[in-house]
Amino acid sequence: MKKSIGITYLLFVGVIFAGKSQDDAAELAKELANPIASLISVPFQINTDYGIGEFKGTRNTVNFQPVIPVQINENINLITRVVLPIVTQYNITAPGEKQSGLGDAVMSAFFSPSKSEKLTWGVGPALLLPVGTNDFLTTKKFGMGPTAVALKQMNGWTVGGLINQIWSVAGDQDRADISQMFLQPFITYNWKSGAGIGANMEWTQNWKASTTTIWLNPTISAVTSLGKQKTQFAVGPRLNLAAPEGGKADWGWRAVVVFLFPK
Repeated sequence: MKKSIGITYLLFVGVIFAGKSQDDAAELAKELANPIASLISVPFQINTDYGIGEFKGTRNTVNFQPVIPVQINENINLITRVVLPIVTQYNITAPGEKQSGLGDAVMSAFFSPSKSEKLTWGVGPALLLPVGTNDFLTTKKFGMGPTAVALKQMNGWTVGGLINQIWSVAGDQDRADISQMFLQPFITYNWKSGAGIGANMEWTQNWKASTTTIWLNPTISAVTSLGKQKTQFAVGPRLNLAAPEGGKADWGWRAVVVFLFPK
């Protein structure tokens, strides 16, 4: 594990200098630290977790999460964001059992002032879409609720948080109703080269089942050019601080590739 992270870090240090402009890299890194920046991005976030539950299972989740901004008028931007998980898991439900397929998607839309200076913020709706392709990977419930994000950027630092609350409003009556909060505080520091270091916490609170799941995700990152394609890479460990009984992971890691499309 330490060797792998070390090799990846050296690769990041190398690609930092492969970009055409440090100023471009720094600006892109700053925008990427902002979940509601007016920047089209297509991230692929890979999470692999080990030692889950009583059967010491493994789960790999690839989150496909494109972000597309739309200018409503001179004062308001609409930032749309989708998180679609692609899951493969072993020994989670029973020894020797495997499930794979799509999980349920969450779609968010943030209405954000385009000329906000001191504090960047956005609010809007969040939708839970039951598109999961396996009974173990879907709630079979359609849900909705509010979402909001706020952040401050200064001297290379980005500090903020994102929250949503979703309630089920339709779906399979044999499945449990949903009342779930997701809270994600985050902090990042980016150097002028476009390299960065940061962390976020992902806290999911299931109010119906009275369960709490918390992950801490520290990462290092860099922005570079692959040919003409601007790209960000990030990597780091995942620490499962809290989980429902029988569902906690021993350890995990995260790797992210983000394809950027500056205007």
